[in-house]
Amino acid sequence: MKKYDVIIVGGGAAGFFAAINIANLNPELKVAILEKGKEGLQKVKVSGGGRCNVTHAEFIPQELVLNYPRGEKELLGPFHQFMTGDTIEWFENRGVELKIEEDGRMFPVSNSSQTIIDCFLDEANKLNVEVLYSHALKSISKTKGVWLLETNQGDFSAENIMLATGSSAKIWNMLESLGHTISQPVPSLFTFDIKDERIKDIPGVVALDVEVKVVDSNLFSEGPLLITHVGMSAPAILKLSAFGAIELATRNYKFQIEVNFIKQSLDDCIDNLKHIKHELAKKTVLKSAQFEIPKRLWQKLVLASQITNDTRWADLNKSQLEQLASQLTEAVFDVTGKSTFKEEFVTAGGVNLKEINFKTFESKIQENLYFAGEILNIDAITGGFNFQNAWSGAYVAAQAIAMHK
Repeated sequence: MKKYDVIIVGGGAAGFFAAINIANLNPELKVAILEKGKEGLQKVKVSGGGRCNVTHAEFIPQELVLNYPRGEKELLGPFHQFMTGDTIEWFENRGVELKIEEDGRMFPVSNSSQTIIDCFLDEANKLNVEVLYSHALKSISKTKGVWLLETNQGDFSAENIMLATGSSAKIWNMLESLGHTISQPVPSLFTFDIKDERIKDIPGVVALDVEVKVVDSNLFSEGPLLITHVGMSAPAILKLSAFGAIELATRNYKFQIEVNFIKQSLDDCIDNLKHIKHELAKKTVLKSAQFEIPKRLWQKLVLASQITNDTRWADLNKSQLEQLASQLTEAVFDVTGKSTFKEEFVTAGGVNLKEINFKTFESKIQENLYFAGEILNIDAITGGFNFQNAWSGAYVAAQAIAMHK
């Protein structure tokens, strides 16, 4: 049986970050990572389209937590201990410079996730962290205050262990046997499947600033909306999918959304259209896109308002004008299912947050058992927030473990 001071199960972002910080804070500790795959950091590799969306340029903890449908209250303390600025400094101290993009997402200047992977592997090697690949965990038990880990390649023991395995049903089952309760996982980041003539054949069209709400619910979001081959995506939709993860699962992903493409009330829109009708009297409605709506989307909404190709603004009757206003401000679409958002497999669900001490990320049920990342019932909207949760949790836990001896 191999003995270590600290064993981290899971060779992903949170696992490597924790191991590196433990070894850096207390070089006397013998630290190992057990990774079930042939290589680790695979989620880092595909994040942000292969560029790795390291974090988000939000530097106020009270604002940052608002991006977490689950974990908002619990993460406020940890974010005061290790925040976005600390993440930037951590990477810069190791030669990795980050840049901020217009939407606030932060990436390595290299635009390659390999930069982050190389940084972790180099640091782990430098600090003598043992990384053991192809080691799948089979069981966890505790004897006389020592953790025993059985893997497919032998047994290990450690005084402290951290689980950073992400959304793993197998690991969650083991934790239930240790007394933890698990919130059952459901998808959290996904796009909406919609079959509708109004968005047919116009994939790639982006409405820059819309309001979307789920009919018969309190779910609401705003931001850019992208029309895809199968429906709708982009932040306005992804925020809804994250904050509505549990409710939308109970509806079996069949529901209606109402889209306000111009963020105006119906009455204000009607007044504006009357003014436009007077100003552009001789022009055809179809070819006169308004309210900064993309031309192809405008034409679809016009045709859906019972307005023909050659109808001029001057010839719009009251019914057509009201229908157009309705399409612009309260268009209802039937959602028939969901699709995964790129390779960003994020779930709501995991270890019950009431069973975690968020000053240390240690289990309240089992001493010397720590957690980091998505194994906990914490998830965020897209944009680098899930990684920031991983960095903050892993660092806070690392500090507690490093000072434990």
